[in-house]
Amino acid sequence: MKTLKDASIGETVRVVRLLGVGGVKRRIMDMGINRGVEVRVRKVAPLGDPIEVTVRGYELSLRRADAEQIEVE
Repeated sequence: MKTLKDASIGETVRVVRLLGVGGVKRRIMDMGINRGVEVRVRKVAPLGDPIEVTVRGYELSLRRADAEQIEVE
């Protein structure tokens, strides 16, 4: 499946599943990224880390490692 890391700039995707476990998964959920939420990729830093996204009306920067834990469609 495709992860948030693979989404291109300007693309809007829907979260299908969180792959992280324990504290990583909890932290992602605390940021408002849950199953069914739409996420729009705004920017990607020149070296690919971090990724800036819009979630629930606010901007959020995610590390590439965290974006790999978010499965999208």
